[in-house]
Amino acid sequence: MEEKTRSDKQDGRIPPQDIGAEKSLLGALMLSDAAMPDILTIIKATDLYDPAHQTIFTAMTELYDTHRPVDLVTLTSELRKQKKLKEIGGVSYLTELSNFVAAASHAKAYAEIIEKASVRRRLIKAGSDIAEKAYADDADVSTLVGEAEQRLFEVSNKIVKSDYESLEDLMPGALERIVELKKNKGTLRGLKTGFPDVDKKIAGFQKGDLVIVGARPGMGKTTLAQNFAYNMANINKRGVLFFSMEMAKSEIIDRIISDVGSVDNWHIRTGNISDEEFARIDDAINEMDETPIYIDDTSSMTVFDIRNKARRAVHDHDIGAIIIDYLQLIQGSDRYKGNRVQEVTEISRALKILARELEVPVIALAQLSRNVAGRDDNRPMLSDLRESGSIEQDADLVMFVHRPGYYKKNEDADENITELIISKHRHGSVGTIDLYMEGKYCRFMSLDKTHD
Repeated sequence: MEEKTRSDKQDGRIPPQDIGAEKSLLGALMLSDAAMPDILTIIKATDLYDPAHQTIFTAMTELYDTHRPVDLVTLTSELRKQKKLKEIGGVSYLTELSNFVAAASHAKAYAEIIEKASVRRRLIKAGSDIAEKAYADDADVSTLVGEAEQRLFEVSNKIVKSDYESLEDLMPGALERIVELKKNKGTLRGLKTGFPDVDKKIAGFQKGDLVIVGARPGMGKTTLAQNFAYNMANINKRGVLFFSMEMAKSEIIDRIISDVGSVDNWHIRTGNISDEEFARIDDAINEMDETPIYIDDTSSMTVFDIRNKARRAVHDHDIGAIIIDYLQLIQGSDRYKGNRVQEVTEISRALKILARELEVPVIALAQLSRNVAGRDDNRPMLSDLRESGSIEQDADLVMFVHRPGYYKKNEDADENITELIISKHRHGSVGTIDLYMEGKYCRFMSLDKTHD
């Protein structure tokens, strides 16, 4: 394999490359292809130096893109089918690669090493071509400068991509979009929430939006998030990825069964279930069986863990929305360790970027500061979002779950009447929507009353 790369030598020197990093990357991906979404945003096959490694990486990409696992067996089969197995060194070389690293955890770091070497090679090649043309006496200087700039731009695009478009190019698409909206007047542009009055107010959850659902403990924000998840999955027929860092999967499932089957959640938790309730539970489970909700109850995750898992889920399933319970439990990077305000700033910004990148709404629950309980007017405000004003800044939609009766237990107020207060709405108006909380069934119901 080494002989195939010698023609790339410049002035007797071997161009920048790291065969060890290439072997490590390929070996790591054979151990686990979980990092493939990240890797494919960093490099492509031609960034690898060794032609055999380019062929192997191309086969890995084809396996991944067709939702097949990437491992020694599938890779061998794919390369054999392509009649390229012998060309890359046979099964023995693939086996050598699979044993080259002990763990798959550093795959991204290997890809970044490969990317840097690839950029250096491109610069060397571009510089060599520019120099050769500059030596020609008959070459027009302005043309040479233009060609040199073009070559360097091609290299820089590997690192910095310009995605701007002119107004002229954007106008046809805008007109088509508006014509389609006019044709389907009244149709929601976003995902239906299952609450008609909420949908009317926000036009559904919009793709690319970061939605913050804030509340003090006990207000029912997790219940509302689970209702949103189940409703969105069923009504829109799209997958919902639910990150639950506070509750176990079993608890979430029990709560959804309680909602769908109208069975007291406490009866489910204690096993004190009547025959009639058990029949409703059985019906609820049958109804839920096809519901595309995917739950991850890992208790401690960084924002990068969430991003990588979300990318993988979107690749594997038709994910229409992501829900995170809750924002303050997410860990930031080590970069801001010890500075929680900066950490939360990093997290909220990363969640907004994730929503834009995956083109789905990201709905993050958030705890509010204790100041709410100490005020005469207990209704939450944007300033009550704990630890960082960046949450308010990054969010497209901020809604608070508030039950006035919770604070007025001695005034015969109905604790179940709930206000869903929309305090920030980047695309529309703010206001308050009345809901009714049926706590024993872990669900909210619409009261069809909206206050602008």
